Amino acid sequence: MNAVEPSAAAIAEDPITPAASAAPYPGRLREALTALSEACESGNFNASETASFTISDILDTAAGVSGELDDGSDDSQDASRSGASEVLLREVLEFLSRPSSISNQMALDALSLVLPKPVAKLGARMGRCRDVAAAILKFFVTNCNPRDMLSILCEALDAPMELPNGLSSFVLLLDALAKVFTLIQRRHIEQVKVALPVVLKVMHATVSECVEEHGSAAVDLFNAAHGVGKAIQEMCISMFNKNKDLCAILGLYSLQNIALVSRSRQQDILSACGSVVFQSFRFLKTSGFTYRGLLTGSDVTAATVELSKEEDADFMEHFSFAMDGAALSVVWTLMHDDKDMSKYAGEELELAVKEVQGNHMEKWEAINMLKYVLSSIHYPWIIKSHSLNLMLILSGEDHVEEINNHVDFTCFAHRIFETLKAIESVMIAAPMALVRKKAFAALKKVISMVPSSQRFDILHGLVNNSTSPALTAILLDLVRQEVSRESRQADNDCIEDEGFRGNISSKLAKIYSDNRFKRTKICKIVSERDIAQGALGVADPIKTNRGANSVGK
Repeated sequence: MNAVEPSAAAIAEDPITPAASAAPYPGRLREALTALSEACESGNFNASETASFTISDILDTAAGVSGELDDGSDDSQDASRSGASEVLLREVLEFLSRPSSISNQMALDALSLVLPKPVAKLGARMGRCRDVAAAILKFFVTNCNPRDMLSILCEALDAPMELPNGLSSFVLLLDALAKVFTLIQRRHIEQVKVALPVVLKVMHATVSECVEEHGSAAVDLFNAAHGVGKAIQEMCISMFNKNKDLCAILGLYSLQNIALVSRSRQQDILSACGSVVFQSFRFLKTSGFTYRGLLTGSDVTAATVELSKEEDADFMEHFSFAMDGAALSVVWTLMHDDKDMSKYAGEELELAVKEVQGNHMEKWEAINMLKYVLSSIHYPWIIKSHSLNLMLILSGEDHVEEINNHVDFTCFAHRIFETLKAIESVMIAAPMALVRKKAFAALKKVISMVPSSQRFDILHGLVNNSTSPALTAILLDLVRQEVSRESRQADNDCIEDEGFRGNISSKLAKIYSDNRFKRTKICKIVSERDIAQGALGVADPIKTNRGANSVGK
């Protein structure tokens, strides 16, 4: 026993500096592994703990040195370091595979506590390092207590890692975590609630830092997160009568990931991430989510209510993009052609859209759902463009005002105003003229759906809150068009002009009077409108020949 302790201590006291070559690492590692084996055989817990930490330090230092030397190195040097990393990993795997090690639970437990993180870091190297690292982690998962391994892997995931190698390290750890989930026999929800916040934190942090150059590594991370979802799906299916809470968690997790994937900066996000998103649709079906519920957000609300117990408040914060994901799941389906759509969604989406179009309350809910995507600066323009396509589809028929006049609009007023502001942000910021024109069409369409009794209030708010002169001119021109349209409506319906026009004039005067700083340009509304629409690329196809003087009257 006494002979063991000095051996482990001597290794621990002999530091490995970044300047050290890779050659001594295998020898030092073998010494530490031997010390661990002897300590466990003699039952010396302190010595085994010292030896296991020494092994971890050797692997961690080797990974750190290899990472520091990456910058500016050529391919031959990368291959050399990859080979050295593979040698170290194989030493560990060979030690674990010995019959004496397999039967020595103390050694396995000691190594499982400290090795997942450095093994994952070394596994991020080139060559066969990843396969060997994955085999080591799988060995721990298979031969150690699943609940203990879940905590250990979550701790490793929670540790900071630098990109781009950190992406591959996270993939290894997430793959191992997915395997742990499949081995858990009881208290499934409790274990899932421990792990998912860590997984989503990793996803959020890495997506924020990823750039186009990380390409395939980022997609590997999304696939690994999908693997975690698949393990939870297997839990749901295996449980008798499907646990509602677990299914709700799976649904929200899927939507959160769809939103995070949609934020990734991929050169071609459709081809790079499309398969990952569509695989998540299977989870949504397992969770009982439908396209109609996704369009209106009702499924997200139902799942949130199911889980929103007092003790789950912190847990629910990790699904902050679930509403985004609900809208995006529909947008992603529409972004692909009919063949892809029929493959993944069949006729379900088409039927859901028709049902929502036929229910005016649900139609407003669906239109308002898209504000989450349009107002965010994190989603690419191609996704926002297809979101506008969906909004125009949902708007449906041209003549909806008569029906909407019989709908209680009060509960929608604030949200529709936010949606219109989101559309405005696309009109102003979109770099492509086609997207700006599409946003302008959506703006006019949605405004036309607002009941006439409240349309001027909405326009008043938009003008009053506009900070863009170009946008203000366009909005004021919309006001003028509304006045002209309602005047013609009054003439056609043989309504007494004086009372009607007096009401309209007072509303128009209110908009102007509340925006005194803009009134000096009102007499130039036609020219300003033309300039503004040209600047925003949303030239109005409707020809108008009204003079500037008629606007101020």
